[in-house]
Formats: sequence, structure tokens, C-alpha cells
Amino acid sequence: MNDISSQILSSAWQALLSMWYLIPILLIIAFFKSRFFKGKLGESIVNFSITKNLDKNTYHLIKDVTLPSKGGTTQIDHILVSKYGLFVIETKNIMGWIFGSENQKKWTQQIYKHKNTFQNPLHQNYKHIKTLSEILNIEESKFYSVVVFTGESSFKTKMPENVLDRGYTKYIKSKSTVLFSDTEVYKIINKIEAKQFERGFKTNREHVKNLKKTHKKVVTPSNCCPKCGSQLVERVAKKGVNAGNTFLGCSNFPKCRFVKNTN
Repeated sequence: MNDISSQILSSAWQALLSMWYLIPILLIIAFFKSRFFKGKLGESIVNFSITKNLDKNTYHLIKDVTLPSKGGTTQIDHILVSKYGLFVIETKNIMGWIFGSENQKKWTQQIYKHKNTFQNPLHQNYKHIKTLSEILNIEESKFYSVVVFTGESSFKTKMPENVLDRGYTKYIKSKSTVLFSDTEVYKIINKIEAKQFERGFKTNREHVKNLKKTHKKVVTPSNCCPKCGSQLVERVAKKGVNAGNTFLGCSNFPKCRFVKNTN
């Protein structure tokens, strides 16, 4: 019996050795199917479109930006700095049907009968804007949040005007009110570049570590603002028909005015 087992193992080993060339092929296939590659591909598509369709002397692109934030780091796909404001762009390379609304904490991806949820990219991008606002000391009203889906996806619910799968450069051009002087634009660019971490594997690894630490912190949905993700705090109404009653309000007030009745 031992001789038979040895012969089987030897044959299997010989077969594996004879197909060694398949190993790098399988690794390459796995890489192209990975979330990392799909994410970078989506970002490259948006970068190319911005470079092709927007005047680089007016819209200054800073891509793949990792910045310090409260509790760790935040990673931003693209920042467009212009005299018309700062456009913060979140890219999603996702296939299938997409369901979601502005205030939902989670959105849904459906491919045939399989469903998967992912974080509302508007909430995700709001955190990016909040970090940039604090670093640059610029009010949030001068930022524009833009979410771009680049994969073979289709929206099955009505999306806000700043969530797009095409025409995003046209949307950016539609914002034509001048908010910054040329001097201010270059100061903003210099400050972002001075604050951002060096691009590379080490920075990405540290960012992933920070994300894991954040996800370990348990925050119940009742204590989390569905609009911006900040913590809800208990307050007492001072005016109106509900004077004296308690309610939950966003800790990011007055920037976020979400409230929830506790009665």
C-alpha cells in the first residue's frame, strides 16, 4: 500500500513539474481579476478622460492622493483644482445593476441573482472632502463631490446629478462660478502636494492597516448619521411645537443638518 501511495505522489509531483509554466499564467490571470487591478483600471480611464476633455491650464489634476485624517489616513482617487472650485472624484469600476440613493448607507450591486452591498460612495467622498476642507482651511461649499462608475454597470434607481457613468467632464464644466484666483489655485495645489504621503506600496499598506483598525470600531447604525457618516448626539429642541423634546442630531452640525426623532 505504501509503494502504491508513493507511486501516486511521485506521479502527481512529476505532473506538476511538467506544468510549471502554468503557474505564472495563473498568477497573471488572478492579478487582472483582482479588485486592486480593477480599481486602478477605472482610475486610469477617468484620468485619461479628464486629460483629453478638460483644459489642463484650467483644471489641475492630482491623482492617487493619500492624506492624513482623524484616526488615520484617507485615500482620494482624483482631485481637480480649478478657479471654479475643487472637484473630488471617487471612481467605482463595478459591473451589474446598481441600486442606491443619496442617503442610504449601503448601495447594492446585482449580477443576475447575486447581490452584494458596498459603501455609499457619496458618503465615502464626503469624508474625503471633509479631510481636504480641514487641511486646506477652505469651506466645504467650494468643493464638488463627483462619483464616476466606469465598469459595465447600469443604474436601476434614480441617482443624484453628481453620480455618473458618462458625461462627468461635462458636469464638471457646468460649474462656472469663479471661486478662486489663479494665485489661490496654485497655493492649494502646493499645499495638497506638501501634505500628501509619498505614493507607493508602503503608503498603500499603511492605509489598508488604518482601514482595518477603523472597521474594528463598532458603531451601531442608530449612532451613525446616514447622510455624512458622523456620530449622532442627543439634543433638546428649544423652539417650535417640539420644544423640550429630545432628538438625535448630527455632530457635524451646521454643515450637516440631519435629525432623528427619539420619541
